[in-house]
Amino acid sequence: MVEGTFDAAHQLIGHKGPCENLHGHSWKVQLFLNGNKLNKLGVVVDFKEIKTALNSILAKFDHTNLNSLSRFKKMNPTSENIAKLVFDEAAKKLVGVSKVNVFESAISSASYKR
Repeated sequence: MVEGTFDAAHQLIGHKGPCENLHGHSWKVQLFLNGNKLNKLGVVVDFKEIKTALNSILAKFDHTNLNSLSRFKKMNPTSENIAKLVFDEAAKKLVGVSKVNVFESAISSASYKR
């Protein structure tokens, strides 16, 4: 598992509560991989490769209003949707992606896995 972070604003359109207002978070993202085969070094995927892939995904979110990004034009940038999007993007770059956790605060998170 590797972690990455980004800072961004969002609003949940149609929420009917305070989260419908524009607000920000310091997001934490955890990316999990698993496999049943180790390479010649004894790892599934090198941590450096995982971190590079995750950081390249999160860089697109950092210091933005998530609602303004094209990928969130038709869906709310919820923690759940961010987790799925990160999962899908990471799975294109890495073998063995198994789960993504997205924290929008220290005590609130959502996960996506297949």
